[in-house]
Amino acid sequence: MQQYDFIGREKELARLDKMYDSQTQEATLIYGRRRVGKSELIKQFVQQHVDDAIYFECKQTTESNNVATLGELVSDKMQLPPLGFANIEQLLDFVFKQACARKIILVLDEYPYLQKIVTGLDSILQALIDKYKNHSQIKLILCGSFVDTMKKLLLRHNPLYGRISTVLNLKPMNYLESANFYPSFSRDDKVRLYSVFGGIPYYNSLIDEHLSVKENIMELLALPGARLEDEVSMYLSTELAKINSANEVFEALTRGFSKFSDILSQSHLSSSALLSDVLKKLMLMDMVDKEAPINDANNKKKAGYFISDNMSMFFYRYIFRYASQRRIMNPEIFYQRYIESDFEQFYVPKRFEDICKQFLILKNQQGEMDEPFEAIGKYYYDLPKEHKNGEFDVVTKDDRGYAFYEAKFRDAPVSNAMIEKEIQQVNSSGLYCYRYGFFSKSGYEEISRSDVVKYTLDNLYPEHL
Repeated sequence: MQQYDFIGREKELARLDKMYDSQTQEATLIYGRRRVGKSELIKQFVQQHVDDAIYFECKQTTESNNVATLGELVSDKMQLPPLGFANIEQLLDFVFKQACARKIILVLDEYPYLQKIVTGLDSILQALIDKYKNHSQIKLILCGSFVDTMKKLLLRHNPLYGRISTVLNLKPMNYLESANFYPSFSRDDKVRLYSVFGGIPYYNSLIDEHLSVKENIMELLALPGARLEDEVSMYLSTELAKINSANEVFEALTRGFSKFSDILSQSHLSSSALLSDVLKKLMLMDMVDKEAPINDANNKKKAGYFISDNMSMFFYRYIFRYASQRRIMNPEIFYQRYIESDFEQFYVPKRFEDICKQFLILKNQQGEMDEPFEAIGKYYYDLPKEHKNGEFDVVTKDDRGYAFYEAKFRDAPVSNAMIEKEIQQVNSSGLYCYRYGFFSKSGYEEISRSDVVKYTLDNLYPEHL
């Protein structure tokens, strides 16, 4: 695995420390999409308690091979001569028993691999947890990337139901945490980098601060044979039986189709049931989100699906769509023709909206908003008489009403005329706001309105970052 300085995850580490500090037996479940940093989190935690920890990465081999490898780790940790175990149950029982006399952290990383080859492994663990619950101080950690498989361990019908004391669903980092991977870049380049590589620690760890944004994109994604060119496809193939169906859905989403019926017609999938299944899995994989307008949250027809993973958005918008051209063209000419202009004028400005939304949520969570909001998202309007309908992308709702926000990632400062035009458009839609907020990459002309809040990149990326 790529080695890099450990960044972020303070809350998750605090929860693991709390679990370790307890004097009772604990079972922890850690899951999340591929490359999100689960193993690195565990390794960081284990390094703090190295004398008490046994870290084992389960292998896609036989039970006897896994038993032999784990048995060697156990013998070494306990400073005992080589121990022989007939099966995994006997080995785990030995570790649980040893933990009656001392704290032991036992990590089974990539647990689904072992679960698949050992019949009834969930039941074996359940029996051991129940057998030693009043005596053992074992801190058992089960970790895996197959999100659907790991979540099933929490279901009522699973033998481990009720035995898991701590659950960590590790999500991609936000834009501010991600920026710690590339601190020397300018603030606007941090926006560009996050727009491509998102909040996945592994991707961000590969960014070279000695290269420009374009050079990093070329080296990691756009050049033939680039290190991450197959990353999205590989992730999809590990979780989905038919990657072709996912490709169809992503192509429709990148072309701007978000409603279920539109995706179905554009993707040429055989049935709505198949589309529902694909979308459900993509949401479990943290690649797609479903969002309903905040002013009509229960209206399924107005709900839309959006690509939430920046790497996937970039890949399908440029690499997948223009695969034939990329294969035969000079890389520089390919980038100039199919990426450069669209990236700066349309792609990054759209991703910038999501960054601004994250910023508002962070401020709200930290209690820094004048009025704490209870909802944030799209606002849908429909004006039958004027034959107009549409959405505003970033709107918040609080006790005072609605606040509207507009994000401008452009070279020129935001002018009074632009602000008045945006406010007029909002008012003409029937959305009445008590506050209007603007985010500008390039600052503002003098703005005198008292109901306008102005943010710049300095607000989004504080000086101390």
